[in-house]
Amino acid sequence: MVVSIRRLRKHCLLGQRDLPEVNCQLASYVLRITINKLRITFYEFLFETITILYKLAYWAGVIAQVVIRYPYQQTAKAGVKTGQRVSRTERILLLLLTIFAGLIPLVYSLTHWLDFDNYHLPVWLGLCGLLLLVLSLFIFWRAHFDLKANWSPSLEIHLDHTLVTDGIYRLVRHPMYLSQLLWALAQILLIQNWLAGPLNLFFFIPFYFLRSRAEEKMMLDRFGDQYRVYMQKTGGIFPFGHCVESKGK
Repeated sequence: MVVSIRRLRKHCLLGQRDLPEVNCQLASYVLRITINKLRITFYEFLFETITILYKLAYWAGVIAQVVIRYPYQQTAKAGVKTGQRVSRTERILLLLLTIFAGLIPLVYSLTHWLDFDNYHLPVWLGLCGLLLLVLSLFIFWRAHFDLKANWSPSLEIHLDHTLVTDGIYRLVRHPMYLSQLLWALAQILLIQNWLAGPLNLFFFIPFYFLRSRAEEKMMLDRFGDQYRVYMQKTGGIFPFGHCVESKGK
């Protein structure tokens, strides 16, 4: 059809207006409409392709997290626990995080049910999301690697628990939460839907403050002054954050 219209326009430009019942202005108008539709179709295809790539990257990250954590989960199951501190509020927030970091993004990725709440960001922001995702996974892996047998899925103390202050723990006390924060930010940029994207961050913030305070108290009860000195030398989830914390006291 496009070829025919182009030929038709060529005839019109050459003054060959003897084609039956054809108006050159109408043909030119139809040509412009067709080109615009093709352009819109191309941009829609490009956007849909990029959206799919973002979704694939997000779920590849989820799989990577499972693979990284699996051997440490097996080690944690075999360990002897001497204490556990998990509040009801924490369990509720953890459930909400699971829903808004896993279930809702899954619905968004596999169906069109949530399309009414989509938003669209520039491509460069999506690329920033990919970088944040990769950085989150690296910190996630490094935190597990440095903790080794000291890692546990909840606030637990093991019989042979030791205080880890080297590796990434030399910079921050809670790299796991830093990883989750970066993940939540990446989710906003990659999962571009108001229900499936930002709400994970919304619930992560109270979860972090609740969980980190309980964890700090547990570590102080276990390691005493040793952990107190460690707190003075390192930040919570940001390097050098201890300087800010010290000024605030």
